[in-house]
Amino acid sequence: MKNIFQALRESHDKQRRLLDALTDTHGDTDKREGLFAALKAELHHHAAAEERHFYVPLMEYDQTQEKARHSVAEHHEIDELVETLEQTDYSSPGWLASAKKLQHLVTHHLEEEEQEVFQVAGKVLSDSEKTELARTYDEMMEEQAGA
Repeated sequence: MKNIFQALRESHDKQRRLLDALTDTHGDTDKREGLFAALKAELHHHAAAEERHFYVPLMEYDQTQEKARHSVAEHHEIDELVETLEQTDYSSPGWLASAKKLQHLVTHHLEEEEQEVFQVAGKVLSDSEKTELARTYDEMMEEQAGA
């Protein structure tokens, strides 16, 4: 049985791979368009499922409330940068600069979660909660992917 941290890390690793591949693209190409579409979907699905099945439960504890709120705020910053990229032409020199800014922001967010939030969350959540949250998180990710 996997726990919520393992479930979240699977998406985190996928986001890192997509960002690496995306920032390695050039110009208005099908590859750039496809990777950006895949990244947008992964970021959106992950943020929605993570907020519901990780951050909402963490907001119930004094020790994790502030970190949970901070992480949700970072999701909104990431959304805003994705919107900027959507409004920028793929062939524009500014596109790659914004994509690299997104990569930096997302990578920082993931590292902060894995190195800080997971540690504190590990102390407040019981083993059964960690397993149950992983199950409900994975279910929501699958539903969104199939939608």
